[in-house]
Amino acid sequence: MTISGKTAVVTGSNSGIGLGVARELARAGANVVLNSFTDRDEDHAIAAEMAKEFGVDVRYIQADMSKAEECRALIEKAGACDILVNNAGIQHVAPIEQFPTEKWDAIIAINLSSAFHTTAAALPIMRAAGWGRVVNIASAHGLTASPYKSAYVAAKHGIVGMTKSVALETAEEPITCNAVCPGYVLTPLVEAQIPDTMEKYNMGRDEVIKKVMLERQPSREFATVEQLGGTVNFLCSDAAAQITGTTISVDGGWTAL
Repeated sequence: MTISGKTAVVTGSNSGIGLGVARELARAGANVVLNSFTDRDEDHAIAAEMAKEFGVDVRYIQADMSKAEECRALIEKAGACDILVNNAGIQHVAPIEQFPTEKWDAIIAINLSSAFHTTAAALPIMRAAGWGRVVNIASAHGLTASPYKSAYVAAKHGIVGMTKSVALETAEEPITCNAVCPGYVLTPLVEAQIPDTMEKYNMGRDEVIKKVMLERQPSREFATVEQLGGTVNFLCSDAAAQITGTTISVDGGWTAL
């Protein structure tokens, strides 16, 4: 079985990792539902361009992943959901005693609770179809920690735990649930940070990437959104039918330390 003709819903997918994953799923023949909290002409244009490029059906559905009812409505509006990729996420960095309560609440809602709501809504659809794949985009921070990222680390550890529970609940069905744990990924957001970091440390591009930005990533290379998309495609394949409840790290050796 291939994923050609399957419908994939990817949250937080109008840019960065989510868009990269969505593109690789479309390349493999899946119909794709893109999502973010905005509802701009350019969001719908991304969907139209992807549909034209890959010859599949691509739609954009606005939904705020901080709101439970909108998370569940996204799945309902999608109509079908063979593959669910929970990718939506935000970040804030601060010492815990200075961490704003509203930032904590937003990170937990978007990075963790949204995946609970979309998965709860998608599983009945997958069961009715007799097949399903849930892939949660966690993080190296779902397996280890860094200072000043209490909410993000808590949410990503929670995603890994929820992945295991969902996998056990679906273990006797043709449905799997796994988590992908990226390290640092070269996204447009990260790319935009490189010039300022070069100026701050008075270093060249390669040096600032290897010595500053990728200090904790032993490969000293960014993962790419295409690599993450390829990992998700593998988890949706027949070869991965007995892979469930686990994490796959795409982190250049970060969590091997």
